[in-house]
Amino acid sequence: MLKLEVSYRGIIVGVLVMVALFAFVRLWPVVLLVITAFIFMAALLPYVEWLVRRGVPRTAAVLFLVLVILASIAGLFSLVVPAMIDEFQSIRDNLPEDARRLEEFLDNFGINVELQDRARNVDWAELVSGRVAIDYGQRIFQTTISIITIIVLTVYLLVETPRLSRFFYQFVPAGREPEAKRILESLSRVVGGYIRGQLITSLAISVFTLVILLALGVPNALAFAVLAGFADIIPIVGALIAIIPPAVSAFEESPTQALLVVGLMTAYKQFEDRFLVPRVYGSTLNLPPLIVFLAVLAGAELFGIPGVLLALPAAAVGRVFLDYVMENRLAQSVLATDEVLAPDPAAPGPEPGPEA
Repeated sequence: MLKLEVSYRGIIVGVLVMVALFAFVRLWPVVLLVITAFIFMAALLPYVEWLVRRGVPRTAAVLFLVLVILASIAGLFSLVVPAMIDEFQSIRDNLPEDARRLEEFLDNFGINVELQDRARNVDWAELVSGRVAIDYGQRIFQTTISIITIIVLTVYLLVETPRLSRFFYQFVPAGREPEAKRILESLSRVVGGYIRGQLITSLAISVFTLVILLALGVPNALAFAVLAGFADIIPIVGALIAIIPPAVSAFEESPTQALLVVGLMTAYKQFEDRFLVPRVYGSTLNLPPLIVFLAVLAGAELFGIPGVLLALPAAAVGRVFLDYVMENRLAQSVLATDEVLAPDPAAPGPEPGPEA
């Protein structure tokens, strides 16, 4: 016979946990925005503190940094979007001819495919109109609202960092403040270091892409270089986004140029993954490649594109907490070992006898 007894307190706790999980699942989009805002806050906080130490008011420092970043991103998008529209129009107009050239190129390797007829039968009006256009319009609107929300939350977190810090430490048990501070500093270092390291790798691939595309005479080289920098943010999938568009544009010039673009960009991605990333990030992430791959797959499966973008920071944060748990366990093990091997207290010596 199995007898199960649950106290009223246990029932209340169980119900509260279920309600909290239900609310977490339903409010996950909001939670995702807050997590993203915290990531950007951790990346920008050192620069805000640097300006504050030099006499700039905190609110002014935050607004200055955010406006500079937004202006830079807007300028980059102004380079990419018109060029991508021109490339799309060029592909649409020249698709049958490009398909014929690709057939001839593949035929040299014994590959026989019929692409030209399929290219002629593509209905471009159906691809960019009707329900598809409405869906993309809704996604763009939702993405715009999410971006605005993240910006506002990031500004608020940066401005209110001292007050939020005092609020957080109210819940830290007495005597554990140094430990909590060390964990927060580790989290800030990992997340902020990831963002800053990503900026370095994005800049590196942008410069490399610009150089090789200019050398090969590929049109819209600057726009493709900026696109490669943005695509580098996306793990694994970003390599395809960085390589395919310039390769397609280069193919309109000649198949040889397209092969050179694909070969050089693929070689650079190997160089970045195996040499540049470990040296840029150093011990900031300290994640094995298998963990990175699994984290990206899990993030994509659970949360789509936002999950892919947040997979590495989330894995790095998990690594911080794992290190903290292991350090505490090791410290407790050392203390236990010290107690076991501690010398026995000195035995009392013989009482001194009467003096002769």
